Amino acid sequence: MSDNKKILVIHGPNLNLLGGRESEIYGSTTLADIEKKLREFADSSHCMIESMQSNSEGKIIDAIHSAMGRFDGIIINPGAYTHYSIAIYDAILASGLPVIEVHLSNIHAREEFRRRSVVAPACKGQIIGLGWRGYLLGLQALLAEL
Repeated sequence: MSDNKKILVIHGPNLNLLGGRESEIYGSTTLADIEKKLREFADSSHCMIESMQSNSEGKIIDAIHSAMGRFDGIIINPGAYTHYSIAIYDAILASGLPVIEVHLSNIHAREEFRRRSVVAPACKGQIIGLGWRGYLLGLQALLAEL
């Protein structure tokens, strides 16, 4: 099922600050910790992941565009862009790739402006509120879909 599949993992704005940023919301796990756990899971699932983090909307869109023809699917945590980036939504749709949206916190239990994801309708699914484990579940779901 997952042999030789290539997955792009995109971490959006401020995720480079994990482990020190609002630990009561995001926990103490760093982005490097998440990456390590994802690589271990990918290795055991016989797939390849490539990850990137950017605080720039344009770089995230460029990464989605460049994934076409190179990757079988995408896991994305768009960070704050979740709530207003029609451009990321459009890029996901244009890519034609299956995408799983992941959020460390439960966006529906937070401020009103965080409760809506404009990118979710372009995604195959959304995993929220399960901390770093959401990334592993996202990868597992994406591989099952492929």
